Amino acid sequence: MVVNLSEKHSLICNWVSELRDISVQSDRMRFRRNLERIGEVAAYEISKLLAWKEMEIQTPLGTHKSMVLKEQPVVATILRAGLAMHQGVLSYLDKADNAFVSAFRKHNADGSFDIILDYVSSPAIENRVLIISDPMLATGTSLAKTIMALKKLGSPSQIYIVAAIASRQGIEYLQNILGNDVHLWCGDIDEILNEHGYIVPGLGDAGDLAFGEKLQS
Repeated sequence: MVVNLSEKHSLICNWVSELRDISVQSDRMRFRRNLERIGEVAAYEISKLLAWKEMEIQTPLGTHKSMVLKEQPVVATILRAGLAMHQGVLSYLDKADNAFVSAFRKHNADGSFDIILDYVSSPAIENRVLIISDPMLATGTSLAKTIMALKKLGSPSQIYIVAAIASRQGIEYLQNILGNDVHLWCGDIDEILNEHGYIVPGLGDAGDLAFGEKLQS
């Protein structure tokens, strides 16, 4: 299942347009907040698919049979670019457990790059819903490696990916690698991935725009 949240015109379209706009990108706080907003909306939409149970709640004047989440999901992200979107998801699924994975592109002299994954911190995920936020789904390689690393710790009952912008090629790569195990919720989908593995028109480097430029090693 691939859900493009921009297909039905809503405030998502405004937020994605500001993420892309070079005249707005210089405002780092606004950039991070727009990523958070997309994470919040995605979390709300995903919550409709989660398992619920009835619970009797005591009010000051009586009792009420309310619907509450049957169990809490695990909310994960890829450091560092995913932190703002992760916070948005966590703002709505505020009782969720959290997982963090360090995955980055190590650039080579010939212009190619390798995905280096060297840190995984996760609670138990066996038979639990796993929600992973990563603002840019470009080649899909880092997400695939992240998911495979987390699955070594246990088999989630369902996996949802939340992205601000996804490339068509990255989506197809994940579908080929992971099959029907993954459902994607994204702010928008772009058709082009250039020779350097960046989404076009995309928005640039989400991590740098959110947190400042980094030194490349």
